[in-house]
Amino acid sequence: MFTRTSPSTGKGSPEVTGFYDPDTGSIMYVATDPATRKAALIDVVLDFDPAHGRTRTDSAQEVLDFVKAQGLTVEWVLDTHPHADHMMASAWLKEQTGAPAAIGAKTRDIAKLWADFYNLPDAFAADRDFDRLFEDGETFRLGSLDVQVMLSPGHTLGSITYVMGDAAFVHDTFMHVDSGTSRADFPGGTSKDLYASLMAILALPDDTRLFVGHDYPPVGDRKDPAWEATVAEHKAHNKHLGGGISEEAYCKLRDDRDATLALPDRMLHALQVNLRGGRLPPAESDGRSYFKIPANLF
Repeated sequence: MFTRTSPSTGKGSPEVTGFYDPDTGSIMYVATDPATRKAALIDVVLDFDPAHGRTRTDSAQEVLDFVKAQGLTVEWVLDTHPHADHMMASAWLKEQTGAPAAIGAKTRDIAKLWADFYNLPDAFAADRDFDRLFEDGETFRLGSLDVQVMLSPGHTLGSITYVMGDAAFVHDTFMHVDSGTSRADFPGGTSKDLYASLMAILALPDDTRLFVGHDYPPVGDRKDPAWEATVAEHKAHNKHLGGGISEEAYCKLRDDRDATLALPDRMLHALQVNLRGGRLPPAESDGRSYFKIPANLF
């Protein structure tokens, strides 16, 4: 797996290691407080083979192997939103580490939306399947670091950003500077909300390191995945926002682009796992779990 570490810049600044998952273009993160060696695992992937309906924990285990090799203690298992393009490994990671699993409080609203799409009115209960549901503006601690939660809707209605000193985990808002921004056409998402979230993130200090959720190389002449750039770099060079763009112009650009995109091939499987905190649907009488896929809905 392709990995890269962004070192701490000093007191109050986390060390951040990203792990690239080529199957989904996702970046999984280990954020570490250098002072205490406490770590948070962010947006870690549960591997899934759609052709065979098969899950694996290879990628999540690789992250845990890194944690062990570095002598870290996992204090949090964090997700930024219920992902549409990959399954989250949060429930399995909680079992392995004992660390609490957390996500944004508006996951409750996303769960209601998708319970209707799946016709599963009692399937999802965020308060049951996550240990913490963070509200906008809430703070918590990672070791000696203060972490602030920012509500960042647009991609979904309940996406959140984690800000740790000079590092912000901005999930599916920004892409890397040469790719632009993320889509906003999933249920509950809007380009108008996404633009507001992007502007709020760009209001962070210019030297804030932004760590994005996805990359899909090759991009231009760049062959390797990339996921880190500063606020200042995005302000100046982001493909969709660099140099400044009006809300109206951005929304047209984003909506026109989104109209050409297919649904992720894991989406209809992933949401019914992620809205259970990374758990498969309950086993039926034969001991097997089954996915429920709505026909002709999207």
